[in-house]
Amino acid sequence: MLDAAGAAGPAEPAGAGSRRNPSAWLSVLLSGLLTTVGALAAMAAVAALGLWLARAGELPGGGFGSVLAATLLMALGVPVQLDGSAAFVATAQGGITAVPLSVTLVGALVAAYLFLRPLRRHAVVSGGALLARALAFAGCWTVAVLLLCAAARHSFTVPTGDPLIDEFGGAIGAAPVVGFRADPGPAIGWGLLWVAVVVLLALAASRRAPLPTRLVGLHRTLRPTVHAVLALLLVYVLLALVGAVVAMVTGSDPRATLALVCLGLPNLAWLALGVGLGGSWHGHVSDSLGLPFPRPLADVLRSGSDVTLNLGALAEHSGWAWLLLPLAALLVLAAGVAAALRSRPSPLWQSAARFAVVLALAVLAVGVLTRISAVVGLSLLGLGEQGSAALEPDLWTVVPVAAGWGALAGLLGALVARRGRAADAEVPPGGDPGGTGGP
Repeated sequence: MLDAAGAAGPAEPAGAGSRRNPSAWLSVLLSGLLTTVGALAAMAAVAALGLWLARAGELPGGGFGSVLAATLLMALGVPVQLDGSAAFVATAQGGITAVPLSVTLVGALVAAYLFLRPLRRHAVVSGGALLARALAFAGCWTVAVLLLCAAARHSFTVPTGDPLIDEFGGAIGAAPVVGFRADPGPAIGWGLLWVAVVVLLALAASRRAPLPTRLVGLHRTLRPTVHAVLALLLVYVLLALVGAVVAMVTGSDPRATLALVCLGLPNLAWLALGVGLGGSWHGHVSDSLGLPFPRPLADVLRSGSDVTLNLGALAEHSGWAWLLLPLAALLVLAAGVAAALRSRPSPLWQSAARFAVVLALAVLAVGVLTRISAVVGLSLLGLGEQGSAALEPDLWTVVPVAAGWGALAGLLGALVARRGRAADAEVPPGGDPGGTGGP
């Protein structure tokens, strides 16, 4: 048997020697620690660059480190609470629930690579070994999340934007003090969920990582489909990156564009996928909140208190939005063909159903991850500013639409793969279709 590295000889299941070699447990713990440190380092580098570009380093009170810790927690889905007061006459309250998916994606890719790398020298892996590695990763990650919660606490004085209010507040000692924090309980829960999703997707999408013997059949059935859908999401991010580079070259504020790339590029890319498939979102953005949305998207969200964001609404502000439809159709169909070509031959309905389910789940995740809920209130004796932003997916629309596209892509992909295999079967091993052997 050939192991994952291609060396000949009998392949021992990963983890089979852990009962005989106690040092294997130390190796598992070190692997979990390396995966945690590597993923967090990559996430921190991307988040720090994005925050610096967004001028978070100019926050009063030297709170850049705390903001960085809060951003890392938000990348795991953890909500951040805002509160504060000043001398009983000024209050600041609110909260932010948004996922900076650039940071999330980088961390997930690095964590998946580091988690799978030690397994690739084995042909198969026991379920116990996989569970041990996942638990080691989860334990180290939980400790890291608790440390981030301790660091993600800071308070600082903020201006109201009105010089008269600022001067009056300073004179009476009522300058508004805003603080933010993340509760450890929900943070641990979201952190463990993040680990579980990363590990499961890494195992489900990898072409080389071993599986337990009972799940080996998934290598030629589920894995190609999951791999194709994840590749589809990454292609959208790469296309959005190309668009961002063009915007930086031609736009008036390349620094803000680069900050958006480092913090929220997949948010916009995957929103474009959902809208291109025919899905819709709804929400609004207050003018007082300077969130870095592209102009057509910002124009739609600022046009009312609860507006619908879909392909038609975007096209009213930019005719280029109609290109999202053929782009989504082309890339989804290409993903369906790629999945079918790498999958074991199966009935057409199974191929269609499998791709429909995986694409629907992916778009469901996209809808949940692109949610935004930000409410910031600041008042002093009844005066001040308030702002909010909200973006919610219409899941009852976007998920069934994605399932329909997935079924069509899976069916067409299976037909293409079937015709390709039939054509290959007609050609003899010598490569001469006529079987004459050539001149």
